[in-house]
Amino acid sequence: MGGGTGSGKTALAEGLRQRHARLGVAVVDQDSYYLDRSHLTEEERSSLNFDEPAAFDHDLLLAHLERLSRGEAVEKPRYSFTTHTRTEEFDRTQPAPLVILEGLLALWDERVRSLAGLKVYVDAEADLRLVRRLRRDIQERGRTVESVLTQYLMSVRPMHRLHVEPTKAYANLVLDTTEAALKDSLLKIDLALAEACPEFREFLSFIDRR
Repeated sequence: MGGGTGSGKTALAEGLRQRHARLGVAVVDQDSYYLDRSHLTEEERSSLNFDEPAAFDHDLLLAHLERLSRGEAVEKPRYSFTTHTRTEEFDRTQPAPLVILEGLLALWDERVRSLAGLKVYVDAEADLRLVRRLRRDIQERGRTVESVLTQYLMSVRPMHRLHVEPTKAYANLVLDTTEAALKDSLLKIDLALAEACPEFREFLSFIDRR
């Protein structure tokens, strides 16, 4: 599940996790796979471009997704957005029938796309995405309005046009969350999953019969 900043990827992934908890869901957030920059100074880290493909550890992410697909648990790294480094802690992610990868460039790596039963691109109007990003970064990451806007203009917006938006072409399903309710978007994903994955269709049929 890919898409621009503030498009609603995390909300949709969490909604699916809750909606299908009985089935079993593992959520893998691409943000946890930012490259560790602890070898750089604080000033050097703060000036990096975090919105381009080179900012992520694609090989580790791929390895973890492959292990989950084989029924093996993984130790997902924890990333600090305050220091732009990986912490020494990990989150153990258990395999599940439904594995959701969500992130800015979740559809960028061809190797990762080949593992996906359904590829979703989450979209929203640019002004709404910026408002959502401002709220998130100020409330959850301790950022200032000025720092968020500077980063948005310098890297987030141009990188979205260059790297993120083109991945929409790889999606089986494109969702626009500008005005769509979360419930409606979740239903569309369910229908697309049922079409793409016979096992998921059987699960939905079982739930309906109950």
